[in-house]
Amino acid sequence: MDTYVILRRNGWRTAEELQEAAARSAAEGERTPDEVAWIRSYVLAETDGAVGTVCVYQASSPEAIRNHAERADLPVDEIVKVADTVVVRPDPVPVSA
Repeated sequence: MDTYVILRRNGWRTAEELQEAAARSAAEGERTPDEVAWIRSYVLAETDGAVGTVCVYQASSPEAIRNHAERADLPVDEIVKVADTVVVRPDPVPVSA
């Protein structure tokens, strides 16, 4: 599987809606572990107060990600294949909203 970044801008009006979407995504991922694996997400504070995400997935293809998103009722604005990873520092400790 390859690593992909998925951009989901203004996907949800509230953090609660995002939590519901995350639960759907995790449940759907459990059904297709050989096609799509959710690694992590960074939650975006959009300028209009909405919530977006930048998600890191491993997947067999961009189409597998699109299928997963459709089944989990998730938006997909852009899918980009990751060429390499450069870690300068580990991710910071998550901040509660």
